Amino acid sequence: MTDIIMHAGLLAFGLILPLGAQNVFVFQQGASQPSYWRALPVIITAGICDTLLISLAVMGISVLVLSNEWFELALMSLGVVFLIYMGWMSWKSRPDSMDDQNEAFPLKKQVILAASLSILNPHAILDTIGVIGTSSLQYSGTEKIIFSATCIIISWVWFAALALAGRLFGRIDSSGELMQLLNKISALIMWGIAIYLSKSIFF
Repeated sequence: MTDIIMHAGLLAFGLILPLGAQNVFVFQQGASQPSYWRALPVIITAGICDTLLISLAVMGISVLVLSNEWFELALMSLGVVFLIYMGWMSWKSRPDSMDDQNEAFPLKKQVILAASLSILNPHAILDTIGVIGTSSLQYSGTEKIIFSATCIIISWVWFAALALAGRLFGRIDSSGELMQLLNKISALIMWGIAIYLSKSIFF
């Protein structure tokens, strides 16, 4: 059982650690919300979305869905448009100070954007299917449940820790200058992912 947990743990960390649009958004909300608890909606939404994607990948349902070439093309195209839009929104945001809470989204907006950045991210979906889904094939029964649960738990712990790190960052950055720099970096990351996906579609 220890080997399964280690395998799932390393796999989950390897997929979730890269600085993608979802991670950046969770961090931003942790930094900009007036308290850590106000960032719970984005943490919970991101965790639920990852739980859903991991569960579908392990059950093999998502492979059947994405075996449809037109569906995959539509999903990736929608993801490109969404990432370009989110990148622009992040680039043009200019918080004068963290006290203004310009980036502190209300509950409903946190949930919608967090879900969109998870579900409308074809790259993350394909990674989940290709890596976690494929790796789970070597397990069955209880072993597969342990493998899946480990991946899911690590995902939830990561988002909670990421928002906490953002909260600590926000308390240090009282002027908002570092947050503005982070917004620029996150915009470039989103646009970079959009370009990568575009190349996958057209080339």
